[in-house]
Amino acid sequence: MDNVLLTEMLSHADPSQVEGLSRFFKTGPGQYGEGDKFLGIKVPVTRSVVKACWRSSSFRDLESCISSAYHEVRLAALLALVEIFSHAKKDPFLRQRCVEFYLSHTDRINNWDLVDLSCYPLLGEWLLDKDRTLLHDLARDGKNIWEQRIGIVSTMTFVRHGQLDDTFAIADILLYHPHDLIQKAVGWLLREAGKRDEARLCAFLDSRCTSMPRTMLRYAIEKFPEDRRKSYLIACSGNRRPRCP
Repeated sequence: MDNVLLTEMLSHADPSQVEGLSRFFKTGPGQYGEGDKFLGIKVPVTRSVVKACWRSSSFRDLESCISSAYHEVRLAALLALVEIFSHAKKDPFLRQRCVEFYLSHTDRINNWDLVDLSCYPLLGEWLLDKDRTLLHDLARDGKNIWEQRIGIVSTMTFVRHGQLDDTFAIADILLYHPHDLIQKAVGWLLREAGKRDEARLCAFLDSRCTSMPRTMLRYAIEKFPEDRRKSYLIACSGNRRPRCP
């Protein structure tokens, strides 16, 4: 049987977009996406293909797509997997199979968009009523920055349900991480947690802002009033601790 998802994705290749996407996702020598290949398909087009094809996609089809050398085909596999998972609310065995497939292919989830568009609607949703040690372990012991990013970004689902403990705990695990893609992700999730509980975010920052990377801090305080943002940035550079009002 034909792999409709793969066939449709290949049919939407746009060579005129390849150079720009390759540059945007840092595929040059020594960059985080080094060696990745693109078909030139933008995300809205990929989403439309997935919407039309996910129901006819088997796990064998997804295996072929997630193994592709092309970034957009791997993304299509992940988005289709999320659709299958999301529509299987009454089938816990199918949902578990989706999670197992996801976790067994983290080596193919190797750029920030692949992580961010898949991990929290699938892994985060699955763990909403379960033990979350897996995410802490990924953050602490992940084989690469992508597994570590899965650890923190998956907590977005918890934040949206008002459950903030794991976000702050994993932020502590990654507090001194040297890579800016982890620093940005941690700051982003701290900012989202702060929308739910600003006092808790302030308390976290008050005790850590002098040692956390500046990029992480900037992302975490992005929605603060200008005067408070400046206070934190000055305190960070001057090794002083501000206090939220």
